[in-house]
Amino acid sequence: MDTLIEFAKLLVPAGLVLYAMYLVVKSFLEKDFEKKVVDLRTKNQETVLPIRLQAYERMTLFLERITPSNLMPRIKTGTLNAKEFQQVLLNEIRAEFNHNAAQQVYMSQEAWDMIKNAKEDLIVTINNSAAQLSDEASESDLSRKIFETTMETELDAIGNALRFIKDEIQQYF
Repeated sequence: MDTLIEFAKLLVPAGLVLYAMYLVVKSFLEKDFEKKVVDLRTKNQETVLPIRLQAYERMTLFLERITPSNLMPRIKTGTLNAKEFQQVLLNEIRAEFNHNAAQQVYMSQEAWDMIKNAKEDLIVTINNSAAQLSDEASESDLSRKIFETTMETELDAIGNALRFIKDEIQQYF
C-alpha cells in the first residue's frame, strides 16, 4: 500500500503537469492556426479585391454600353429597316453580355441578377417597340420608338442595376 501511495504521489503531479502542458500547447496551436487563417484571408483579399472591382467595372461598362442612348447611335447605319435593326441590336446586347458572363463569378448573386434583369428588360423593350411598328419602318423609327418607350417606363432597370453596383462597391471602401 505504501508503494501505491508513493507511486500516486509521483503520478498525480506528473499528470497535472502533463495536462497543464497539453492545455498550453493546445492554446498556442489554436492561436497560431487563427493567425494563419487571418493571414490567408488578408492575402486572399489582396488578390481577389482588385479582380472583383474589375468585374464590377466591366459590368458597369456593359450596362452603359447597352443603354439605349449609347447603344443605338453606336450601331446605327441608316440603311436597315426596323426588323433588321432590331436583330442587330439584340445580337449586340447578347454578344456584349456573353463577352462579360464570366464576371458573375466575382459578383454577388443579387448584383448579377439585377444585371441580367436589366438586359432582359431592354430586350423586351426592343421587341415590344419593334412589334408596334409596320414592316416598312426604318431603323430611325425603331430608335425613336425605343426612346419613347424607355421614357414612358417608370422603372429604369439599367439605372437601378448601376446604382446597385455602385452601392455594393461602396461596401468595400
